Amino acid sequence: MFTSPKPRIISDNNILRQEYHTLQSGDIFLGRLRLKATEEHILLDLVERDVMLYPSGLSQLLCRSKVFQAHLFAQQMLPLTVVVHDQHDMLDAVNLYLKNGTSSVVTKLDRKNAGMGIHLWRDVEDVFTHSTLGSLPFPFVIQPFAKNSKDIRVVILGDYIESYARHNPHNFRNNLHCGGQSTPCTLTEQQLDLCRQAMVRGKFPYAHIDLMILENGETFLAEINLRGGIKGAKITPSEYTNKITEIHSNFLKEVASLPSPEKDL
Repeated sequence: MFTSPKPRIISDNNILRQEYHTLQSGDIFLGRLRLKATEEHILLDLVERDVMLYPSGLSQLLCRSKVFQAHLFAQQMLPLTVVVHDQHDMLDAVNLYLKNGTSSVVTKLDRKNAGMGIHLWRDVEDVFTHSTLGSLPFPFVIQPFAKNSKDIRVVILGDYIESYARHNPHNFRNNLHCGGQSTPCTLTEQQLDLCRQAMVRGKFPYAHIDLMILENGETFLAEINLRGGIKGAKITPSEYTNKITEIHSNFLKEVASLPSPEKDL
């Protein structure tokens, strides 16, 4: 609810920086904030000051951290997926994986994208050794290696939904950036529900979602982001931009229709 009759709507990061200390409750920033790795506190400050962020501050923070995603979406991700912040967490992970008889594992570095921060290990003890010696930086996500699993990319932009499988016959990294190929596919209702649940939990107005489908057909959330490559998608860059613009425009119309404080009196 606005505290002034005419809130400011800002969609430019440079203007946001210039006006940062004058922003008031009800002002709106539309789009993704450009933040350095140590500037996430800006999201919290804006939310605490009741500056409206669209997409939400939560979704923007989730996009920046695989560790945060593993915390928030633990119930939707592959069982035994855990976050390792330090050596104590690493010891707990070793015990957990050995107790469950898990052999090969995968680690995901916190701020790496396009498959560049994913590493495959023979067992959890190798992860322990490298993290102890400093060659594997904390924090990171660790999970069992799901051999022969399928990788599905889902693009949801309002009513527009597109999904395609990504496969790399020469590399377990199926990202198209790493040499993967795409094939259109159809989601089941359960898989689409999983996507919707993740979007609601993370307050994503639109999303690029990666699903992991095991050999037995079970489906889990692998990752979610506000933006991502559309190299393997049918939608064109211009169509994609128009969809995002339309979603943002509809949000502003909804906000404009909200009752003002004067009407509440």
